[in-house]
Amino acid sequence: MENKVSLSNLSLSNLSLSNMSLGKMLTLGAWVLVTVIGIFSSGDIFEELDSKEVMVVQYPNGTLIAFKEPGWHLQLLGSVQHYQRRTQFSFSSATDQGSTKDESIKIRFNDGGHAWISGVVSWEMPVKEDDIIRIHKSFGSPLAIEQQLVRTAIESATFTTGPLMSSTQSAAEKRNDLQQFLQDQAKNGPYKTRSVSIKIIDPLSGVEKTVDAAEIVKDDKGAYIRENQSNVAEFAINMLPMTISNIKYEDAIEKQISARQAAIQSVQQAQADALKAEQIAITVEKQGEATAASAKWAQETIKAQKVTEAQQQLEVATLNAKRDLDVAVLAAKQAEQYKLKQVLEGQGDAEKQRLVMAANGALDQKLQAWVEVNKSYATAISEYKGNWVPSYISGGSPGVANGANSLVEMLTVKTAKDLALDLTIEKK
Repeated sequence: MENKVSLSNLSLSNLSLSNMSLGKMLTLGAWVLVTVIGIFSSGDIFEELDSKEVMVVQYPNGTLIAFKEPGWHLQLLGSVQHYQRRTQFSFSSATDQGSTKDESIKIRFNDGGHAWISGVVSWEMPVKEDDIIRIHKSFGSPLAIEQQLVRTAIESATFTTGPLMSSTQSAAEKRNDLQQFLQDQAKNGPYKTRSVSIKIIDPLSGVEKTVDAAEIVKDDKGAYIRENQSNVAEFAINMLPMTISNIKYEDAIEKQISARQAAIQSVQQAQADALKAEQIAITVEKQGEATAASAKWAQETIKAQKVTEAQQQLEVATLNAKRDLDVAVLAAKQAEQYKLKQVLEGQGDAEKQRLVMAANGALDQKLQAWVEVNKSYATAISEYKGNWVPSYISGGSPGVANGANSLVEMLTVKTAKDLALDLTIEKK
């Protein structure tokens, strides 16, 4: 696009300085000066652009230039139109939102019911200069864009969305679909639909009837087929997600929706009550099971304690028995060792005695025995008060008169013989 501005040049070729007086020249100069000052002081030479805007300047020769960068730009007596980069369009019945009049959009559903939709949608100007100029040529102002482009796109989407559902469905199970269909068709274009017959309940009479409804046509991949491209997409307008703030239905439909909501709430309440009762029963059952389990586990705890105590007692008895057994075994081993010691000592003593007796013929024992025997004889004789021999002996030997000595000698010989004791002294 040619962005240069061609201005008409003033030509003074027809003026002849030679034919102009000094007064006329001064007058002409004054007029030129006043004209230049007037032009610069009129504010039509430069135009400021805010960062939130784009603008289109139409110069006196008809050239259009779109400016996007904020700052000062040459206007040169051209006309200027500012556009917000992003703005919000309201189609609401509220007088304090958007316009002071009701601008809600009417929708007709497949059951014949009507409603008025209120909401807002934000839209953005295109970013390319050619698209900005094309929109400016077609509409010329932001208000015209909203009314002739954005609103008509929403109205077209509303016209094709209504037959896709009934009025009661739009208030309940398909409420999200309603907003999605409106947004998608307004931004990208209306769906291609076909007519189908369905049975519904008439919102006015409450009688079931057959009506013609719309069904979206899909391609082989399941994507929606569109009748044509949306006007906002054609002019590169970016429409942001739509927000529906209110849907006002006809009185009869409002009553039906309210009755349906009441019925649904009753069912939900009944279900909630049933669920609550079931939950209470489950709770009671679980509490009974918990109580039984608690009692069972209490008994199990006691049983476990008893078993533990018995096990401990058994272990203690086992340890005591083992200890007693170990003590008995140790005592037996000690007794055995004592016995062995005594046996060995006895054997040693016997062997010692045997060796001693073998060495001297048991002389010490024999002498001790001989001494004891003689002590006994001596004691007996000393204590005997009677006569050892007859008082009168005839024809005998005079030596026989000493009978006691003879008896002692005889017993001594006998004892020595019994002890095998040789009382003779070996002569060297």
